Amino acid sequence: MPRSRSVVTTNDEKSAEAVVVENLEEAKRKVMSNKGSAGVDKMTVFQLPKYIEEHGDDLCEAIRKRKYRPLPVRRVQIPKDEGSKRNLGVPSVRDRWIEQATCQVLTPIFEMEFSNASYGFRPGRKAEQAVIKALEYMNDGYDWIVDLDLSKFFDNVNQDILMILVHKVIKDPDVESLIRRFLQGGVLVEGTFEETRIGTAQGSPISPFWGVSMEYRMKKINEIIRGWINYYRIADMKTIMYRIDRKIRLHIRMCYWKQWKTVRNRANHLYFLGMPKYWCWLYANTRKGYCKAE
Repeated sequence: MPRSRSVVTTNDEKSAEAVVVENLEEAKRKVMSNKGSAGVDKMTVFQLPKYIEEHGDDLCEAIRKRKYRPLPVRRVQIPKDEGSKRNLGVPSVRDRWIEQATCQVLTPIFEMEFSNASYGFRPGRKAEQAVIKALEYMNDGYDWIVDLDLSKFFDNVNQDILMILVHKVIKDPDVESLIRRFLQGGVLVEGTFEETRIGTAQGSPISPFWGVSMEYRMKKINEIIRGWINYYRIADMKTIMYRIDRKIRLHIRMCYWKQWKTVRNRANHLYFLGMPKYWCWLYANTRKGYCKAE
């Protein structure tokens, strides 16, 4: 096992903790608990402890001297609902271990940079909280919810711009060099190596960090959308947004209806929301599906 010294020589005290023994041990536990497929080297998570015991010191020394080279990521594709496919990267277990250790230290640093309205891939946050927040905004009188998805975001990330944004936060050349190596480790597609000069591998422990640059972008997009809706509100846009709003509210109700599960629990929640007792039990006992129980 690596000794209790920093694997990455840094100027920032927090960054310097990235690969001390305790952090590496925690990273090993998480990688093993997450399981997952083997990477290009065919090593499984169950082989990781033995690998660390035999090669941990050499790997740490390579990182310290900036000689560490991540293995190429194994490319797999998973189908999406609309018929297209999403590219996912499967890093080697060895690289997952290093990425997880780095991620554990950088997470609290980058947490301060994210918007309070951001709920994706953040510790202690989940989609259900975002739904509850949306309901609070509705109760406050807000009428519009805009749902956006950037197509193939991870495949088209500009790595240079991303590293500029990372530098503004950590200001540490050694850690930045390590992150750059993660980005440019390459990908193996059906046995053929391809360079990764653009985009990032989606699926690694550290990949959620690559969305940090989205905070500024989303802020600008929201500003444009607000002006866009106000400009076109006298045209068909208002009717379209009204229909979208109805569908979003329907899906939110479906989520809660499914979450409440039992008849008694549903009746109690409806009663708490102000519905007369007779109607509470009538709706709670319905045999209709989630989308029709309204």
